[in-house]
Amino acid sequence: MFTSIVGNVFGFKALRALRLEDLRIPPAYIKTFQGPPHGIQVERDKLNKYGRPLLGCTIKPKLGLSAKNYGRAVYECLRGGLDFTKDDENVNSQPFMRWRDRF
Repeated sequence: MFTSIVGNVFGFKALRALRLEDLRIPPAYIKTFQGPPHGIQVERDKLNKYGRPLLGCTIKPKLGLSAKNYGRAVYECLRGGLDFTKDDENVNSQPFMRWRDRF
């Protein structure tokens, strides 16, 4: 939620000076989040990566990538040594690139 609010609002080029002074999240909303189902050890076990930080990146299809080029970017990142890539959290399924096409 914070990323959506801050990332989208602070990313507007028309805004030259903006400061977030307060953010209140309703307790009822917070209670809907139970936390992660497991910790870093499970992630390390899945990736078989130990003894170093995990390295990843976010690929931004909303900057104009087609589904094919998005897949190529993911491939190149992983082939180049990244441990993971993640989808841009605000993209979901948009007209210029449907989620199913990226998947």
